[in-house]
Amino acid sequence: MAAFFQAGGRLVDSSPMYGSSQPTIGHGLKKLGYPHALFSAEKVWISNPASGPEQIERSRALWGVPRFDLLQVHNLLSWERHLPALLAMKANGKVRYVGITTSEGRRHGDIERIMASQPIDFVQVTYNILDREVERRILPLAMERRIAVIVNRPFREGELIRHFQRRPLPTWVAETGASSWAQFILKFIVSHPAVSCAIPATTRVDHVRENLAAAAGVLPDEALRARMADYARA
Repeated sequence: MAAFFQAGGRLVDSSPMYGSSQPTIGHGLKKLGYPHALFSAEKVWISNPASGPEQIERSRALWGVPRFDLLQVHNLLSWERHLPALLAMKANGKVRYVGITTSEGRRHGDIERIMASQPIDFVQVTYNILDREVERRILPLAMERRIAVIVNRPFREGELIRHFQRRPLPTWVAETGASSWAQFILKFIVSHPAVSCAIPATTRVDHVRENLAAAAGVLPDEALRARMADYARA
């Protein structure tokens, strides 16, 4: 976490379903003096909507923050009841932004309908250089509705890195500004005009620094992004 903030990182994303992540985040933030740059993104994930406020408050206490910047309905679980409650929290100043999440291509039809009909601020979806279904409808809709996009599973939980590392980077990789496969994939993702942030997740400090470096320097234009995607597919 120290390396993350030192390198310019801001958004930390968690969920009640992520094991010990919440108390670990709280411990790290306390040791670091609660960095001013922090953008805290948390989720509500409970089937009984009546228990949502209690779960959110428990999460907030574990983080040790006065309020969350973003609360998301995780994987659309009971979203019909949770989302109005989160929007009411926003109206009362108890959270800055409200969003919804999905992963691995699930329930994209529901995601689109909610984006088109509800006043959400963020959507979180899976997107990477091979999994590009969201380019068809979700990313254009996000731009149209001015909804920020968080990208999860950019490396398919490491699967893409393990696969691509057996192949050479393209001879023209310098044009992308990347110096590794991880940066190549991340630059493809964050250069999409609809994408606000990617959350690769890692347990290694060197990977934190490598991933964050992908946000600096050159970002590929549309033509270069197409060339990168063609190379990855091949």
